[in-house]
Amino acid sequence: MTRRILLVSHPGRPEVPELIAEFTEQLGRHGIEVDLLPESRVVDASNPRSATEDDDPTAAAGAELVVVFGGDGTILRGAELARPAGVPLLGVNLGRVGFLAEAEREEMSWTAERIVAGDYTVEERMTLDVEVIHEDAVICQSWAMNEATVEKAARERLLELLVEVDGRPLSSWGCDGVVMATPTGSTAYAFSGGGPVVWPDVAAILVVPISAHALFARPLVLGPDTQLAVEVSPQSNGRGVMWCDGRRAFDLPHGARVEVKRSSMPVRLARLTNSPFTDRLVAKFGLNVQGWRGAPPASQQKD
Repeated sequence: MTRRILLVSHPGRPEVPELIAEFTEQLGRHGIEVDLLPESRVVDASNPRSATEDDDPTAAAGAELVVVFGGDGTILRGAELARPAGVPLLGVNLGRVGFLAEAEREEMSWTAERIVAGDYTVEERMTLDVEVIHEDAVICQSWAMNEATVEKAARERLLELLVEVDGRPLSSWGCDGVVMATPTGSTAYAFSGGGPVVWPDVAAILVVPISAHALFARPLVLGPDTQLAVEVSPQSNGRGVMWCDGRRAFDLPHGARVEVKRSSMPVRLARLTNSPFTDRLVAKFGLNVQGWRGAPPASQQKD
């Protein structure tokens, strides 16, 4: 049976065509087919959130892996294809941080060798199901790997939001918005908003208010089976918008209710090393560990 890889690349990086050619040639020598997903179409170059794709949602069906060349944003695009097909996702970082990536561009040849040998493991990452309800009708359904956010649509207006946990009201905030994140997303938008870093093997849902005018506006760590909801007050002066992973947006009418819960469908990530999350955190954030005299990080012990 022919092995097949679906390759998703960042559309704006000049080095990508050469990397694709090298990667495809190396896998092709071993009879592995590489299908290249068409580049994304950018609606507004001044707004990175305006990138839209006309991706075939079944493009990853039957593939062994979805391999992504790019940063975390491109990896999230790949996740939209890999998740419904149950196909593992492997990121090669061409961006700045690349927290979701498993390899760097300098490791392209090594990465191809590991794919050829089938020498990788797969871990599952929790995702969120998201619904928007208005006037007792579901008007939007989506999902998130990193986070779902409810944000103000206009800079000059605050949102009035009410947060509910397991059917009970928790607090109301006049704020710029709220982030509802997975452990995977704890190092993304939630982290920028002052939320904690949560190790990926911890099952939890994070709630991080954004610039809330309230005494009780601390980040919260909730259980994985929490039924979370955020309501846009009918009296709110500002209009809201919901974003999932910063890629899929939906305008929220006044009185809209956004319900978030753990999804039964995870994202599967291919791992090339057994390096712990601690090492990834140190490497990606450039943390100072000078003076520690233990063993070298697993990332320096690659075959």
